[in-house]
Amino acid sequence: MLAALWLAAPCALAQTYTSAPAVPAASVAAKPGSGWTPLAVPPAPNLPNLGDTSREDLSPAMERKIGEEIMRGIRGDRDYLDDAPLLEYLNTFGNALVAARPSVRGETNYDYFFFAVRDPQLNAFALPGGFIGVHSALVLAAQTEAELASVLSHEIGHVAQRHIARMLGQQRQDALMPLAAMLLAALASRAGGDVAMGVFAAGQGLAIQRQLNFGRDAEREADRIGFQIMGEAGFDTTGMVAFFGRMQAASRSYSDLMPAYLQTHPLTTERIADIQARIREQPYKQRADSLSFHLARARARVLQDESVQGLLNAKAVFKTQLEQQSRFQVTAAHYGLSFVAVKQGKPAEAQKELDAANAALHQPVGPNVFTSGGTQAPNSLLTAMGLEVLLMPAQKKEVAQQALKAADAARQQFPLSRGIAHQYAEALMAAGKLEQSTVYLREQVQLYKEEPELYDLLAKAYADQGKMTLQHMALAESYVLQGATMAALDQLTIARKSTDATFYDQAVIDARERELQEKRREQIKDQKG
Repeated sequence: MLAALWLAAPCALAQTYTSAPAVPAASVAAKPGSGWTPLAVPPAPNLPNLGDTSREDLSPAMERKIGEEIMRGIRGDRDYLDDAPLLEYLNTFGNALVAARPSVRGETNYDYFFFAVRDPQLNAFALPGGFIGVHSALVLAAQTEAELASVLSHEIGHVAQRHIARMLGQQRQDALMPLAAMLLAALASRAGGDVAMGVFAAGQGLAIQRQLNFGRDAEREADRIGFQIMGEAGFDTTGMVAFFGRMQAASRSYSDLMPAYLQTHPLTTERIADIQARIREQPYKQRADSLSFHLARARARVLQDESVQGLLNAKAVFKTQLEQQSRFQVTAAHYGLSFVAVKQGKPAEAQKELDAANAALHQPVGPNVFTSGGTQAPNSLLTAMGLEVLLMPAQKKEVAQQALKAADAARQQFPLSRGIAHQYAEALMAAGKLEQSTVYLREQVQLYKEEPELYDLLAKAYADQGKMTLQHMALAESYVLQGATMAALDQLTIARKSTDATFYDQAVIDARERELQEKRREQIKDQKG
């Protein structure tokens, strides 16, 4: 894991992942019935000056602002898995761990956000302010939900103990350049050992050793906090040892990419021994894996490689998985095959496999078969897959009404599912209910102000109605949320020139442009200063 490298370089991370500045908070009041409601956007963070010797650490509020700034850049990366069902599972699961120990939210009551990135290495990392990422390969490597819980709990421990702020309090002025070199080397190591070595050469020195020493202590502390969170959440704490063992085996494949002095984590054997000693003092717990865990892993397997060969490889894995005796494993295998068919544009095959998944889930359990028995509650990931199949572009037109009916029922059954809420909007548009979809989406953007996908859908709804001005105004707000201020300004320029722009639309556009341009000037000034 490269968690300590991520933790050790908050400013470098912000510089590496920030693709565009943020935007101002001001907004324009909507005219009743105008069809347009601008977004109230939080102000852009002013990143701290790490060269200021008077600054001992980062405040919790500033940590959160830095994390938000970094996330704007990460969300724009092609390897960020912006997949609603996978995000829903990770956040439901991760926040259940947080709820087991509410104190980890800190004095500012952080809202934790869990996400996945496409990467073949076993890794997870914590960003400032409660943002926790996992690599797709790690999700697949976790054989049980307890093992995944051990990783997320460990990263929650980093955030809860405020390791970034504490590290900056120790290192002060010598932090920025060595830490930036470490971060760049960690990223470059994905491209090859020679590249990484070249970057490492620029960042050597005593400061690095001090940073790594702090990283080792932070890892031990995060292990202990994570162990406590696991136990309080009801998970088998031996899952942490099991996953450490798998990490130890996998690390042998990566060790030649990085010099020994930059291996920021303590020896895995030492960490295993520490946790084993703690396990002996705890009562044994056993907790069955949820169906959503298996479905999320199937989804991650497909998303990890969406090339033609990658989908074929995933299909072969799922075919083999069908031979398992576990009902959840078989259900997940059919679910994965359905998802592969969706990616291949085969609606009939996708529906067939989804039907098989539901049949496997509800069939009676045979004797001497270890699986989660009893009646299964409705599952949002399975439901969302059903809508995904019905909304495929290759579906026949008459399926649109069926999709709308199913989506309406699903959003009422799972009112907290943001993915299903988006699918309902898509179903309205597919069924030709354009005005209704516009009203629904305008309500949604007022309730959920941080979802660029809602503005993308709103832009599509306006485009289908031929409302070009409102389409480009909606796209501008989507770009704002993604940190792409210049792209947002371009969209506002296009909106102003549209032939259907009303006097009121022009006034809204002018006001929004002034806000974005002023903030842009402030950001350029800060960068030069």
